[in-house]
Amino acid sequence: MNFRRFPTLLLTAVLACALAGCHSLDKQKDKITKPAGTLADQNGEPSFQAFLSRLRKAAAKKDVKMLAIMMTADFGYSWAPGGEGPGVFQYWDVNGTWPELNLVLRDRFVPSGDYMVAPEEVTTNPDYKGFRAGLRLVNGSWRFAYFVPAPPANLKP
Repeated sequence: MNFRRFPTLLLTAVLACALAGCHSLDKQKDKITKPAGTLADQNGEPSFQAFLSRLRKAAAKKDVKMLAIMMTADFGYSWAPGGEGPGVFQYWDVNGTWPELNLVLRDRFVPSGDYMVAPEEVTTNPDYKGFRAGLRLVNGSWRFAYFVPAPPANLKP
């Protein structure tokens, strides 16, 4: 082996590794800076399915502690002013909303803007009159963002 060429080979190998690493960082940056409103269908993603499974179980058991952990801080539960954040579980108890929640969570979720929403009819029928649920990614983790009835006639979502 010619030891005079060893430093040149070593430098070439280091530069090749560094350049290959830079290219993969560019791909990661593209994933992170994806424009808003372009969420792809997440039904095939294990993290989404795992979250949805835990959410369905917690709702079926009325496990408010687990549900609270899974919700966004500004969780929306009513179109009325003040219909977000704390008070959701009392609102659901008073209005008998738990059965509707369980029904909607069993539906298939589809992408809509930055959310995965159910039922699918929410995205296809502008006159849909039922409850709707939305899930979204927050800092890389899925969160339950809203569960609301149909908006009042004077308000379109």
